Amino acid sequence: MAQFTYSRLLSFMSTHANKSLVVRAAPPKKAAFACYLHFIRWHRSADAEALAERRKRQMARSLPERKAITGVRQVLLVASGKGGVGKSTTAVNLALALMANQPSKSVGLLDADVYGPSVPKMMNLKGNPQLTDNNRMLPLTNYGVPCMSMGFLVDEDAPIVWRGLMVMSALDKLLRQVEWGSLDYLVIDMPPGTGDVQLTITQSIPIAGAVIVSTPQDVALLDARRGAQMFRKVNVPVLGLVQNMSTFECPRCHQRTAIFGSDGARQLADSLGVTLLGDIPLHVHIRQTADRGEPVVVSSPGSPEALSYLKLASAVLQRLEELAA
Repeated sequence: MAQFTYSRLLSFMSTHANKSLVVRAAPPKKAAFACYLHFIRWHRSADAEALAERRKRQMARSLPERKAITGVRQVLLVASGKGGVGKSTTAVNLALALMANQPSKSVGLLDADVYGPSVPKMMNLKGNPQLTDNNRMLPLTNYGVPCMSMGFLVDEDAPIVWRGLMVMSALDKLLRQVEWGSLDYLVIDMPPGTGDVQLTITQSIPIAGAVIVSTPQDVALLDARRGAQMFRKVNVPVLGLVQNMSTFECPRCHQRTAIFGSDGARQLADSLGVTLLGDIPLHVHIRQTADRGEPVVVSSPGSPEALSYLKLASAVLQRLEELAA
């Protein structure tokens, strides 16, 4: 390619001077330089637009088509940016609270935490799922909620030491090869973080909305923010945040203490522009009932702890109605 010089551009501009008002309005060299800068900027802008459009088309081709789970009307994700914030306990009690608030509705529970399945213990379920005639797994049921978990497919004490491809294969079976029947809501207990499992689920099936669980602690809130931003990037509606383990009430003096901080999740919800769906206390009763496989919503439905989950379920249903309107 010939080297660019002012004389070459000036010669070009002189040849086409009758088509350019810029050349007539300014000295030749200045007009040529201004025109050159304008051309370079236009060329870069056109290249950037073409590149962005090309990437958009490539992404659209590479993303899998979202295909609904057979028989499931709406899928709700219960997620957290990090472990140890009570996500699984919230998912189990939310599923039971949804059914308690709407007895005519059917609710299922899918444990997608492949490496650390908790649903079998919390729902007091053991055994292997039976197969239908077309080799689809039948979920195990307790308290009226059909459940499926990797914990049903491996020994209770067996560690799941799998690479990513094996995890994705197992997840595909949990999503596509379970005979749920007819469900109004399927609550999915997500693994902590923002990795392959989260992306696979959000890109494979249509999601009605995600509920993000966090404690008021600053470290947990940082990861909760990342989780919310991840769902927004993959176009999954964030229904709101749940502030778990918010306050501890002393069983003797009944004084309340904010062990993990005060109103951190509420402040995060405000900064993200989402709803604070519920405030769940740090109470030994919630832990004890979960460990026994008798979630507090069904074992102590009139307790303040159970009422906090029932209020959470009502807030989730309200947000779903708002999104559908």
